[in-house]
Amino acid sequence: MLKQETSKKIKHIMSVVFEISHSEIYEYSSIDTIQNWDSIRQLNLIIALEEEFQISIPDEEIGNMVNYKIIYHVILEALENKIP
Repeated sequence: MLKQETSKKIKHIMSVVFEISHSEIYEYSSIDTIQNWDSIRQLNLIIALEEEFQISIPDEEIGNMVNYKIIYHVILEALENKIP
């Protein structure tokens, strides 16, 4: 999967989960910059990402996924480690 396509999918999922526009999501969008980002929406985000990309995000990574940039890198790593 192309990195640009992955980025677009992540931003789309974040915009749906947090009920914001794609244009409001940038590299450092985080729990501090997105008003609707709370623990329930964090869980919904993880579930949506796992379903969209058909991956399993390790529990130890979930707590670190507090901004777009980290989320993007965790997803890329999970996709690289995914067994076809």
